[in-house]
Amino acid sequence: MRFEGVHTPLVTPFLPDGEINHALLASHAADLAAKVDGLGIGGTTGEYYALSFEERVRTFNTVTEAAGGKTWLTAGINATTTDEVIRLGQAAKAAGVSALLVAAPYYAQPTQEELLQHLLKVDDALDLPIMLYNFPARTGTAIGDEILETLLQRPNFQAMKESTGDIGHLHHLSTHFKDSLVLSCGMDDQALEFFAWGCRSWVCGASNFLPEAHVALLDACVKQGDFQLGRQLMAQLLPVLELLERSGKFIQYVRYGCELAGKAVGVARAPLGTLSQAERDAFAAIVSPMIQHG
Repeated sequence: MRFEGVHTPLVTPFLPDGEINHALLASHAADLAAKVDGLGIGGTTGEYYALSFEERVRTFNTVTEAAGGKTWLTAGINATTTDEVIRLGQAAKAAGVSALLVAAPYYAQPTQEELLQHLLKVDDALDLPIMLYNFPARTGTAIGDEILETLLQRPNFQAMKESTGDIGHLHHLSTHFKDSLVLSCGMDDQALEFFAWGCRSWVCGASNFLPEAHVALLDACVKQGDFQLGRQLMAQLLPVLELLERSGKFIQYVRYGCELAGKAVGVARAPLGTLSQAERDAFAAIVSPMIQHG
């Protein structure tokens, strides 16, 4: 199952004038393709909501040209309407991606039946492997059990990135759907708990700048079953992951982490701002030694 392993949701590099730096996006994707199990294009980390339709489509093409055939590529196609999700999916499929990442349409807050029909229409139109994205804090709508049970009867619905942050819900998913769903960690500071409950996939924003550390942690827990080593590796990563997940500045910290790793990807698009100097200094003190030691 290609949804397993470490998957990096790519940051979208911006030039000083705010335009996308496609040359850097291509080189960043090609570099990471050799280090992780898959790449995500157009996810939250890539600020898809701040990009125009045309910009999103061009990023699909940039990454598939740079890394296509070298790793598993998942395109985030979330939007507010079913029609636009399908249009984005058609463009992603034409670009040559391997799979799709699909969440509930944000802000619209469909009912569970409406969400089910939305997802079925997306599958009917696109016919590619799908990772669902359960992030109700962002979308306003959870992907419930009845939806999952129906979707998993179709072969394209294979995985779900779980980002509720609710450990109890992790327990529920990992026991009730353990034989039918590839569960992916979508709450980075809970990665060890996900792995302990059988999760074999991790979609992790900080792997944009610390790919080796993320791969080492997943390998220790998932491939070697060595949770003593896993706890040691998680303890090293935890200050970074907690800051990203709990600070309210996830994207800003990922961008600065890339800068510390030698890839100046620019600042986020407004309304997001930048880190203060104190925040930058504190983050650099944690991250720089980890980058230097690979």
